[in-house]
Amino acid sequence: MHSKVAGGKKTWKTVIDVIKECDVVLEVLDPRDPEAFRNKRIEKFAEEMGKKVIIVINKADLVPKEVLEKWKRYLSKEYPTVFISARERMGTKMLRREILKNAPQIPVRVAIVGYPNVGKSTIINILKGKHSAATGSMPGITKHSQAYKISRKLRIIDTPGVFPAEDEESLIYKGALRAESLDDPILPAISLIRKLKEKMKDVFLRTYSVDDEDPLELLKKLAIRLKRLKKGGEPDIDEAARKVIRDWQEGKIVIWTDPPDSSGE
Repeated sequence: MHSKVAGGKKTWKTVIDVIKECDVVLEVLDPRDPEAFRNKRIEKFAEEMGKKVIIVINKADLVPKEVLEKWKRYLSKEYPTVFISARERMGTKMLRREILKNAPQIPVRVAIVGYPNVGKSTIINILKGKHSAATGSMPGITKHSQAYKISRKLRIIDTPGVFPAEDEESLIYKGALRAESLDDPILPAISLIRKLKEKMKDVFLRTYSVDDEDPLELLKKLAIRLKRLKKGGEPDIDEAARKVIRDWQEGKIVIWTDPPDSSGE
């Protein structure tokens, strides 16, 4: 099983050291299922250390705005929340304002945390711009955390991805276990297909123009559609399975979910 904390204790210590040195923690979430991408352990630690937590729902261009608004209302009950699309440069001014509004001091030191593929690096690149230089490792921080001077008022520190011990299915869903690292991708892909179809029944029809109630049959149809065939014309289900996992992790398969308390809205 691939269910260890990423990078182990050393990586976790790096993230903790960064949070200790910072004033504000930006937790970056995937917009397709924000609650699943929260790291409650980091949130709890930041609170215990007296640090401000701001939730950033990135890649907002993937899902409808009304869904994002629901999530903002829901998550704002716990922490200040903004939704942005770093790639589309949407909402980044709002993010800067939110950081400065919650800053206990200027310049404010900001740690950015989140699972792989949520767009932490893109957010940093947009914020720092081409005129801003990396300032090197902070004192007490390992080389895996990079500090940047964004402006006179703002410093930002990237952290390695760290997450609790979870099962293989969960790690794949959250982008922490890549398709290339799987010896057998078929069963994990079947689990992922079932999970995504529960959340949005026609997601594979919309994404690939193929569908089936049976996930294994869906993979066969997808392999044929993509012309991923073995010798003799047999569908290469392994390749189709890796394709589904990769496309989900890269944001090419799009679902959206409502917050837990929005059913009565």
